Amino acid sequence: MDAIDLKILKILQNKARIPNVEVARQVGMAPSAVLERIKKLELQGVIQGYEVRLNPERFNRSLIAFVTVRVREILSIRKTGREISEIEAVQEVHFLAGSDALMVKIRVSTPQELETLLITKIAAIQEVLSTETQIALSTFKESAKIPLNPRSKKNKEN
Repeated sequence: MDAIDLKILKILQNKARIPNVEVARQVGMAPSAVLERIKKLELQGVIQGYEVRLNPERFNRSLIAFVTVRVREILSIRKTGREISEIEAVQEVHFLAGSDALMVKIRVSTPQELETLLITKIAAIQEVLSTETQIALSTFKESAKIPLNPRSKKNKEN
């Protein structure tokens, strides 16, 4: 990856649906050359896909909860993580070092819906030992953007 690739990626992170012609104008290249670079970045797995960010309030999904899930046996952490990942209201599942637990981000409409999900879906998983839930009162930043540093070693190797 070179500086132009990084510039293209920054542009796409800010607005994934930007027309190719506009990306080309911003980087000073022909649209066909920009399109070729984007396709190459997709094939290399640098760009994994494109998502639409919806307004959660418009879909009655403004309650965010972070749930720490502890398992009975640490050997079951991956299996449990995959099972939890299949629950529709679950947005993220992370295996945390130190606590040997999963951190799960859930987005639902009401505390009652959260309670039902915790009892009937998460706690019902055989390997789950316990859960600890924290509800977000406010969100100041929520993003999937990755900071792009043109001097990082990984970028120079590609």
